[in-house]
Amino acid sequence: MDNLLSIVTFLPALAALILAVFLRGGDEAADRNAKWLALFATGATFLISLFILFQFNPADTGFQMVEEGAWLLGLKYKMGVDGISVLFVLLTTFMMPLTIAASWGVKARVKEYMIAFLLLETLMLGVFMALDLVLFYVFFEAGLIPMFLIIGIWGGKERIYASFKFFLYTFLGSVLMLVAMVAMFAEAGTTDIPTLMTHQFSSAGFSVLGIHVVGGMQTLMFLAFFASFAVKMPMWPVHTWLPDAHVQAPTAGSVVLAAILLKMGGYGFLRFSLPMFPVGADVLTPLVLWMSAIAIVYTSLVALVQEDMKKLIAYSSVAHMGYVTMGIFAANQQGVDGAIFQMLSHGFISGALFLCVGVIYDRMHTRDIDAYGGLVNRMPSYALIFMFFTMANVGLPGTSGFVGEFLTLMGVFQVNTWVAVVATSGVILSASYALWLYRRVVMGDLIKESLRSISDMTRREKWIFAPLVTMTLLLGVYPSLVTDIIGPSVEALVSNYDTALAASSDAVQVASH
Repeated sequence: MDNLLSIVTFLPALAALILAVFLRGGDEAADRNAKWLALFATGATFLISLFILFQFNPADTGFQMVEEGAWLLGLKYKMGVDGISVLFVLLTTFMMPLTIAASWGVKARVKEYMIAFLLLETLMLGVFMALDLVLFYVFFEAGLIPMFLIIGIWGGKERIYASFKFFLYTFLGSVLMLVAMVAMFAEAGTTDIPTLMTHQFSSAGFSVLGIHVVGGMQTLMFLAFFASFAVKMPMWPVHTWLPDAHVQAPTAGSVVLAAILLKMGGYGFLRFSLPMFPVGADVLTPLVLWMSAIAIVYTSLVALVQEDMKKLIAYSSVAHMGYVTMGIFAANQQGVDGAIFQMLSHGFISGALFLCVGVIYDRMHTRDIDAYGGLVNRMPSYALIFMFFTMANVGLPGTSGFVGEFLTLMGVFQVNTWVAVVATSGVILSASYALWLYRRVVMGDLIKESLRSISDMTRREKWIFAPLVTMTLLLGVYPSLVTDIIGPSVEALVSNYDTALAASSDAVQVASH
């Protein structure tokens, strides 16, 4: 099928256009039609995206199914996937129909709500497929707009504050990335990502205001990209926008934020930071590894004292993203494999945990942990599903959460033993806050009067969780489903990274003689 990537990317946007032009909003029938059209469009996008997987050849480490054409001002429209990006495309298309199905209870501005999510899907898919710097930047930045609106219009009481904080944090980080992109174009003369991945940017050290910059331009460019991707992940200490955004966002907004949007940061490190600026990455790796280890321990401790369920899971997300950045910057096969696996696994598990919060929030309209207790007596199905994803979040063997953490820790152990030791303590802390949350919400006697009439999960809610349970178990028991696809591309990435570092060190030695 020709132009398969463009079809998958822009099909949700086409559905959003149809909604905007042909469907009048406001009455109950129109709202129902908007929901069904959005569900149909996202479902069709997922089914068509499976053809990308069927056509994909894991043994080919280059970009596949490449589409190229003229765009604006002489720039190129170029899309493609490799072993690192193809599964993020599938994760996005897989999660979006579940997100729309979880939004069935939305009553206010339903048409606009569905349009925002459909446009967001197109922009997120574009990030994972773009093979041109400018195209990538447009998709990366434009994705802020629908998410800003989703939080700001359909969020909680503090939604305006949270949406502006989210927007400003992520936008300001990306401004530095834009400056670096201009510098890259000035040096390499192209915005083509595959070409830039093979271009050797200057790594000669120089002094600025008496400070010697080891790695030269590569280090500065790395820092500029790092500012953007670290905020997106988000890494400690620029993580503070995430708990606010999660708490105020509607349930579906939190699911997309946790399952897909955060992964753009990790994907950016793998697509740009390691292959394009290997010397800069090598210079700053110790700093990144310790930042990641601190993030795991610190945010786990912060999660332990939360009273809001969404905030607790949000801090848990920051901790789990710490394993991702550790694995990426370990820059070895196990570390990078583990980081990608952890991102995919976290997409299913964290998305499911936010859906679990949404189930009881829809019934009781509070996320306060103290408002609950003893739910197992009235909601046995909910208690079982919540327990399953709590265990997966902790990293129980047999679930996908275990594989990702285990691989990243193996990768980091080969690079820095102390970082691995500190990070491993996060496994114990994650068990502490996750089980503490579960015990307070689900276990014990049903004492509170307000909970006596609470109903168990509906058939629709169970159907939403079924695919997430399946994927979490399947990847936990059979991880080679992922590692076989990503393995060759990761091996090529690590090999090129090591070769570039060796070449730069040889150049430094020659220069010193």
